[in-house]
Amino acid sequence: MTATEMTATEMTARQMTAMLSPELCLADQTAAIPSRAARPLALALALMLGTGLLAGCEGETQQLQEWMEQQRREVRPSVAPLAAPKKFNPVPYANAQQVDPFSTQKLSVALKQESKQPNSLLAAEMNRRKEPLEAFPLDAMSMVGSVAKAGRPFALLRVDNLLYQVKAGDYLGQNYGRILRITETEVALREVVQDAAGEWTERNATLQLQERAQEKAR
Repeated sequence: MTATEMTATEMTARQMTAMLSPELCLADQTAAIPSRAARPLALALALMLGTGLLAGCEGETQQLQEWMEQQRREVRPSVAPLAAPKKFNPVPYANAQQVDPFSTQKLSVALKQESKQPNSLLAAEMNRRKEPLEAFPLDAMSMVGSVAKAGRPFALLRVDNLLYQVKAGDYLGQNYGRILRITETEVALREVVQDAAGEWTERNATLQLQERAQEKAR
């Protein structure tokens, strides 16, 4: 057998061995086969290895999918059942023929009745004659002094740059203010005003002596 025939026979044997066991013969093939013959052989070997890896991955993926399908079939969601809806029984409105409590007509009737029957406090004030100092608000007045005549105290009030003498029982201010008492330092009076509910009621008010009021402001 010639050297050429021996070389061809040896290469054929090595190729058969590589196809049967590529992991064991990869180093021998690289060392023994000439560079031109090794390129197509290495390419074929890489294709075989890649095909084997892909087949292995596909097998594992299929097993994982089968396991997930099995778990999905075995697991049952536990959801509490919803309570049945309660039956709604509508209640008829039986007061449709009665007067609406928010009716403007009812309010106007109540206002008319109140105007016909005023509060006793207000009625007494409306039936008397108005006095000159009732044309001015109380905060526009200031007490500047006091005098006594025949043992009766009088207060000196400055209103609109004019001086007025007032005594107990006189009226001043725009809230039906009636003077109750006069001292050297203040004038105490009673007023008739409306509260938050609209009812007429009495309240106390005072006019301080101007000098004392300035000291309090300081």
